[in-house]
Amino acid sequence: MGFGVFIHRSDSIYNDRPAEQYQFPSQYLRRVEACVGDWIIYYEPSKVEESRGYFAVAKVQQVIPDPAKPDMYLALIEPGTYLDFANPVSFNGANGIVEKSVLNEEGRISDRAQSAVRPIGLSDFNRIIDLGLGSNESLLPRVDEIGTSLGFQDEQAPFELEQSRDRVSYIASRIVRDRIFRRIVLRAYDERCAITGLKLINGGGRAEVSAAHVRPVEANGPDIINNGIALSGTAHWMFDRGLISLSDDLEIMISRQVNDLDSVQGFINKTGRALTPSRHFERPHPHFLQWHREHCYKQ
Repeated sequence: MGFGVFIHRSDSIYNDRPAEQYQFPSQYLRRVEACVGDWIIYYEPSKVEESRGYFAVAKVQQVIPDPAKPDMYLALIEPGTYLDFANPVSFNGANGIVEKSVLNEEGRISDRAQSAVRPIGLSDFNRIIDLGLGSNESLLPRVDEIGTSLGFQDEQAPFELEQSRDRVSYIASRIVRDRIFRRIVLRAYDERCAITGLKLINGGGRAEVSAAHVRPVEANGPDIINNGIALSGTAHWMFDRGLISLSDDLEIMISRQVNDLDSVQGFINKTGRALTPSRHFERPHPHFLQWHREHCYKQ
C-alpha cells in the first residue's frame, strides 16, 4: 500500500467519476495496484483552464478490468472516502513546488510530473492535505515546509507516519467532512439558495442556507461538489422529502403531493430553474439528480 497522485481533468475523455471510479490504461496498473487500500490525491494539470491543482482526496478500494473496454482498468473508490479540498492547492505554491518528489537532484521538475499516476511520499501527502483542508492546528500537526530531509530518514519516518495517521483520521471524520462540504458548496453558490434565489445572512454573519447532498450520505452519497446544492431551510426540507426535485437541465420539479401548489410556485425563483455555480463541474451532476428523482421524489 502507498499514497498516490491521480491526474484527472474536469473535461476528461476517460470514464472517470472521481468519487466512484478512475479509468486508466494498463501501463499504470502496477502503480494503481500499489495504492489499493490507501489514499490518493487528485490533481488537475495547470494547462487546464481554471485548473484546480490538487483538489481532492479519496481511498482506493480495489482495481478491476473495465468491463466496457478490455484494454482499460478501473480503480474503484471506497464509498464515503472522497472529499473535495476546501482550498485547491497549486502545483507551484508560495513556497515552491509542493510535490517535492517530482524534482530531480538539481531541483528541477522531472518527467515524473507528467505521469498520470504516480506514487507520493509521506511528506508530500501531509503537506498537500494540510494546504487543501485548511490546516486546523489542533488536528493537523504542522509539517516541514522544506519537505526534504537533511538526513536521519530512519528516525523521522515514524513521526511522518503518525502525522499521516492523524490526517487520515481527520479526513475520515464526519464532523470535519460536513464542515468542509458546507464550506465548498456555499462558496460555489455564493451563499444563495438554489431554489429561492435568496441570500440571507443572520446577525452573526452566517448564511441562512445549508449544504445539502443530492444523494444523501446515508445512501453512499459522496462529499463531492457536484453532489451538493445550497438550500434554505424550507427548500432543504422539501428536497429531502421529495416534494421538489430537479431535472437534468435543473428545472425545478414540484411533486403532485404538495398541498399548496400556488405557495410553492411563488416560493421558487422566477426562472423556474435552480440557480447554479458559474463553473460547470460544480453544478449538480445528472448521475446524482437521477438518483434523487428515482429514490426521493414523490411524483
